[in-house]
Amino acid sequence: MNTVPAFEESPPFVDAITSYDLQHRITYLRLLDAQDDGADWREAVKIILGLDAASDPDFAKRVHDNHLARAEWMTKIGWRYLLEGRYAH
Repeated sequence: MNTVPAFEESPPFVDAITSYDLQHRITYLRLLDAQDDGADWREAVKIILGLDAASDPDFAKRVHDNHLARAEWMTKIGWRYLLEGRYAH
C-alpha cells in the first residue's frame, strides 16, 4: 500500500524547512532515488505520488518537477537547516 501524504501541486519554496517538507521527506528521497536510477518521470509520479500521467500529463509533470526541485534543494541547502533547526513558522 502506497501511503503518500496529501500533496500540493508545488511544495512551498521558502528558504526554510516547512511542515510540508517534513511530511514529504520520504517522497523527496524516493524522487531522488528514481532520478538516480534513470526512471521515467511518468513511472516515478505514478509509483511515488499515485498520479496517472496519462490522464493529465501537464499537471503530473508539474507536480513531479516541483517536488523534485524541492528535493534537490533539500540536498544542497535544506539539510543544513534541518541540522540548525531552522523551520518556517
